[in-house]
Amino acid sequence: MAMLRPRAPRLRNLPLNSLAPNILTTLALCSGLTSIRFSLAERWQLAVVAILVAAIFDALDGRLARLLKGTTKFGAELDSLSDFLCFGVAPVLLMYLWTLESLGNFGWLAVLAFAVACALRLARFNTALDEPDKPVWMSNFFTGVPAPMGAALALLPMMLTFAVGDGLFRSPYLIFFWCICVGFLMVSRIPTFSGKKIKVRRDYVLPLLFLVGVLGTLLATEPWITLSVILVGYLCLMPLGVRSYRRQQIMEPWPRKAANEGVAANADEGDEELDGVPPNSQNRLR
Repeated sequence: MAMLRPRAPRLRNLPLNSLAPNILTTLALCSGLTSIRFSLAERWQLAVVAILVAAIFDALDGRLARLLKGTTKFGAELDSLSDFLCFGVAPVLLMYLWTLESLGNFGWLAVLAFAVACALRLARFNTALDEPDKPVWMSNFFTGVPAPMGAALALLPMMLTFAVGDGLFRSPYLIFFWCICVGFLMVSRIPTFSGKKIKVRRDYVLPLLFLVGVLGTLLATEPWITLSVILVGYLCLMPLGVRSYRRQQIMEPWPRKAANEGVAANADEGDEELDGVPPNSQNRLR
């Protein structure tokens, strides 16, 4: 009598809700790679648009994962790799091909500095540990500039040239120092607003929707000027973020032990809520 072979375990079917966030992350990755292709073809505006599309996908994937309860460790790793390519490599490579290449080795130095800064930021996010005694208010702030916003800020001079024409903003020396400064902002400990806890009163819902409509109209008619104004406004809000953080810190200080351990207290990065991070680990800094 032939011996019965043990039946091989069947692969468990994956529910769609666990795949949807990863699909968005993959689309963001494809968008970042497409930006590199447009950069090589010197189609500068399309390259910038591709990076902005990647930022939109990145902002949606983590939120969708938590909404559908489809968080996975695989999604977290995929998200980090996608973020590094889309926001650490594609933007600065675009700037290099656009103008930094004329500086030779110094231009490439700016590329390396920006990419390494983004990688360090993502590594800090992935290795940060939650502090159980962390005040709730700290989720209102990022530590440093988020990676997608850093990518957008790096592209600000290029957007200004799209709006007003070539000139000072295409100077390779200006772009060199600008990329270095933005890279520093990403790895810095400067607190910036996350916007996660913002609540809108009922009286302000309709005015807010009206302003959103106006913003959408401006983006459709004058996209580069509108985006440039938004990014400049973000930079202007950074001192207010530092002031608000210090005021909250005085009112409800963080335990000294957590501060010495360098634990990053944060919410999702615009972006950037990782779809593979467990619910109790989603307030870390990317």
